Amino acid sequence: MDRRILALGAAITLLGTGATLAQAEAPKPVGYLGDAGPETIRILPPAPTPGTIRYQADRSAFLATRSLKDTPRWDLAKTDDNLDVVKHLSCAVGVELNATNAPKFTALLTKIRPDIGRATNVPKDFYKRQRPFLVDKGPTCIDQGGFMATSPDYPSGHVTYGWTIGLITAELVPDRATEVLVRARAYGESRMVCGVHNMSAVESGRTNASALVAALHGSAEFRKDLDAARAEVAKARKSGTAPDPVACAAEAELTKTSPYN
Repeated sequence: MDRRILALGAAITLLGTGATLAQAEAPKPVGYLGDAGPETIRILPPAPTPGTIRYQADRSAFLATRSLKDTPRWDLAKTDDNLDVVKHLSCAVGVELNATNAPKFTALLTKIRPDIGRATNVPKDFYKRQRPFLVDKGPTCIDQGGFMATSPDYPSGHVTYGWTIGLITAELVPDRATEVLVRARAYGESRMVCGVHNMSAVESGRTNASALVAALHGSAEFRKDLDAARAEVAKARKSGTAPDPVACAAEAELTKTSPYN
């Protein structure tokens, strides 16, 4: 997932300049922090190993949550596989933010993708932990082949990405911070519901994101862009159309409880 974020950013850069892969090589994205970002491999606890309490807890959580197959929560997990986290937060924010009504916010979220990728890929590549469906058989809400079978589990890139955006969005709409973070938490838990990440990978993804956002606030450039985004988000909330209240109520019902229970 995390490498898909970087690939998406590079593709957008090429399309925006009219270049093709044959004409130009996309510049290496650096984000706000570059190599100065937090060393999350030192911050996160080690990935669980066979025979440990955390490893067994992961297996139990995976097997227990297979009972959610074909339920409304399962369907939400399928939807949450999509990386458009800002759109998923629309009900929580009260308006859908996008490149049209919040271009500076959108640009900020695009720029942090390399920072998220680095924070995720280094521990992923070090631990190389298998995804849960490769250890115990069970259905998943998306296909188990291809990228899913080869990309490591720990920490979750989707969760790191979603919780990072959730924390930043909550800062921009403090009066809706609770709703935003409930939805961002549920977005991450969808990876466990879906069966493509272990419980520990979900939890480490939130820690990963929290460490990254803390470091981002040390960047003067990030703070400047965040202030610019805050003004346009406030304007968008005043002039934008509220999401469908029926759909939002249904979503809130699904996310008020956790698959941990």
